Amino acid sequence: MFPGIDPKKMQSMMRQMGIAQEEINAEKVIIETPEKSIIIENPSVIKVKMQGQANFQISGDVKEVQKEVEKDTKEEDIKTIMEKTGCSEVEAKKALKDSNGDLTEAILSLS
Repeated sequence: MFPGIDPKKMQSMMRQMGIAQEEINAEKVIIETPEKSIIIENPSVIKVKMQGQANFQISGDVKEVQKEVEKDTKEEDIKTIMEKTGCSEVEAKKALKDSNGDLTEAILSLS
C-alpha cells in the first residue's frame, strides 16, 4: 500500500485509526442494475469498516449481461400506461418504478 512500511505496522496503524479490514471468501459477486447484471467471478473481496461505514473492494473476472427481455417489457408497459392514462413518458416511468413494475398499479395511480 505505502512503500517502505511494514504490512504489520500498517495494520496496527489502521486499527489505531479505527479502520478494520476483513477478507471475505466469496465465490461470485453479482451487481444488478436496471439495464444489466455485472457478474464478478473468482473475486477478491475485502470489507473495510471505517467510521461506522462498510465499504467493499472487489476485483476479479468481470462479465456484463444485458437485460434485453426486461427492457422490452418495460418499454411496452410504459407505452401501455401512456395510452391508458394520457400521461407523459416521464410520468409513466415514475409510476412504473413506484409500483415496483406492477403495470395495473401504475395505471391506477395515474388515473
